[in-house]
Amino acid sequence: MTTMQPAAAALRTGLSALGLVLPEGAEARLLAYLDALQRWNRVYNLTALREPAQMLTHHLLDSLAVVVPLRRQSGLPALPAVTMRAPARRVLDVGSGGGLPGVVLAIACPDLEVTCVDAVAKKVAFIEQIAATLRLPHLHGVHARVQALSGPYDVIVSRAFASLADFTAWSRLALAPDGVWLAMKGRVPQDEIAALPPTVHVFHVEPLTVPGLDAQRCLVWMRPAPVESP
Repeated sequence: MTTMQPAAAALRTGLSALGLVLPEGAEARLLAYLDALQRWNRVYNLTALREPAQMLTHHLLDSLAVVVPLRRQSGLPALPAVTMRAPARRVLDVGSGGGLPGVVLAIACPDLEVTCVDAVAKKVAFIEQIAATLRLPHLHGVHARVQALSGPYDVIVSRAFASLADFTAWSRLALAPDGVWLAMKGRVPQDEIAALPPTVHVFHVEPLTVPGLDAQRCLVWMRPAPVESP
């Protein structure tokens, strides 16, 4: 039995629990990404996790749990579609690190254009290598600070990046006029929500269940607050 077979079985079990049906070839790409993440991690320290089973649960399935809520909020069909047309939505993954959740979203949703931005060059180099190796034309890596980007992006997502106030402030110029922020968090960050400025509106806090992960997870959805008429 190869080392990939247990991972493939665990991935299929997780996808079933999430109610996800991915495009043809996506499962193989996710496993290839996981394998590359493990190999690069030995040299470049892309993630603190080292065990393959933990990486699958805490990284792959944790990121895949975002797919259905993101597509629903974006008004896209529940099941990702393979398309050669222009991507339906532009997504920016801020502080992407080793590509989480950006690379996972690009693999699971080929109808999204996903840009992963990180201030660490070696992490962006890894993302660009993944985009080339796995033939993901709508996945891009950008070596920059998010404050330097202008967008526009329909969805700006972060995972363990910064406080909600810093996340929204630093990425504000990159957000499309009708765009939304999506923050992946553990337990509901009540203190961070309370610290947001009045210019940012939290319109939904969504609990998540990640298969195989015994920990609280939630999504915090935000958009710029409406400007009141004088």
